[in-house]
Amino acid sequence: MITFADIRAAAARIGPAVHRTPVLTSATLDREFGASLFAKCENLQKCGAFKARGACNAVFALDEPGARAGVITHSSGNHGAALAYAAQTRGIPCTVVMPDTAPAVKVAAVQGYGARIHFCKAAERDAVCARLAAETGATLVHPFENPFVIAGQGTAALELIEQAGELDVVITPVGGGGLCAGSAVAVRALLPRAVMLGAEPLAVDDAARSMATGVRQGRVDGAKSWADGLMTGLGAPNFELLRRHEVRIVTVAEDAIVAACRFFAERMKIVVEPSGATVLAALRAIAGELRGKRVGLVLSGGNTDFAWLR
Repeated sequence: MITFADIRAAAARIGPAVHRTPVLTSATLDREFGASLFAKCENLQKCGAFKARGACNAVFALDEPGARAGVITHSSGNHGAALAYAAQTRGIPCTVVMPDTAPAVKVAAVQGYGARIHFCKAAERDAVCARLAAETGATLVHPFENPFVIAGQGTAALELIEQAGELDVVITPVGGGGLCAGSAVAVRALLPRAVMLGAEPLAVDDAARSMATGVRQGRVDGAKSWADGLMTGLGAPNFELLRRHEVRIVTVAEDAIVAACRFFAERMKIVVEPSGATVLAALRAIAGELRGKRVGLVLSGGNTDFAWLR
């Protein structure tokens, strides 16, 4: 269980290695919602996603003996690229276990930062990663259950609040839950009365069902969604943080996600991958609740092959 102090420490640790991404506004969106929206552009972050924050925090926090053998993780792309970037920055080896269905653009990004890639079936990622970690002695940096990763991801919401000021609502995507959990800690510390939301594809609604039942639900296997970064199941510590900080999950359909991607490209002139665009789709689903409010949304990434355009 991380605290707000951990997020403050992460911000200081990773500052030189990540971007303080801009917060954009849109008069068109404000008119649509009758509200003031503030978009934290993590699609413009190092490696194209918020994942650089958590990966850098975890890698930079390692002591020298722990770092010497390198780091390893499993990832569909964004966390893998971020960990490779963090490892390259520190000058240590990195191995990434990726599903054989990972988008080519994300595979190229991981390779571009010098990581060694092992491909496997999506359901085998944990086992393959554990085996390779045992063989090499590398430190496992889990994509969302590592406390340093969660604290690092929380710095996105910390910056958003510093840049946008008082907010009534904050929303992030939720997959494994690192960004949403870390953000919830920051939001509750700085804006205790704000509503904290998580946006999730309806096709992989385990977070919504977990929060509704009070029991963490297993990942949805075999589902299909354009939001490939949100296909993983909700992590255990992440679920507890979401519960503790009263996060509400809003699920969205695939056509709504694609429409949100198109809006960002056509009207705001920025590339937001489907996983990141879920936040706008979710806000549109509850638009009637937002009139007159100040809303912060974290656009989690911009790494996409644009297949959704077809």
